[in-house]
Amino acid sequence: MSQDGPGIHLETSVGYLLKEASSALRSAMEAVLRPLGMTITHYSCLELLAQRPGLSSSDLARGAFVTRQSMNVLLQALERDGLVTRAEQATTGRVLPTELTDAGRRQLATASAAVRGVEDRMKSGMDETEQAAFADLLARSITSLRDARP
Repeated sequence: MSQDGPGIHLETSVGYLLKEASSALRSAMEAVLRPLGMTITHYSCLELLAQRPGLSSSDLARGAFVTRQSMNVLLQALERDGLVTRAEQATTGRVLPTELTDAGRRQLATASAAVRGVEDRMKSGMDETEQAAFADLLARSITSLRDARP
C-alpha cells in the first residue's frame, strides 16, 4: 500500500526506525538477562550504581526511566537479596544513598558481559568507523531533542 500526501513513510522515518531498533534491543536484552533472574530495570540500576555510587532512589529512577515508586520497590528487593545497601539514615536531607555490595558487583559483571554481547551483535554489520559515527549521531540526536524542549 502506498502512502500519498504529507504522511510519514515508515520505511524511512528515523523516529519509527529508532523505535523499532529500541524494541529489538529491548527484546534481545530481556532474552539474555532473564536467565540471570534480572530485568532491564534491575540491570540498569546496578550499572548506574557501579558508575555513580551513592545515588538516591530518585536519581536511580530518572536514570532507569521508571517512577520513583517502581525504583523503591526494586531497591527493596535488591537490598533483601543482598545486592545493594542503603543507609539507615540520611547524611544530608532525606536522601538515602545506595551502593552495590560485592554480590551486586558480581551479578553486574555477568549481566554486563551479556548486554555487551547484545550490543556487539547489534553493531556487527558496521565497521569501527561506522560504529563510532553511529554512537556520535545518536548522541547528537539526543542533545538536539533535549536542547529543543519548549
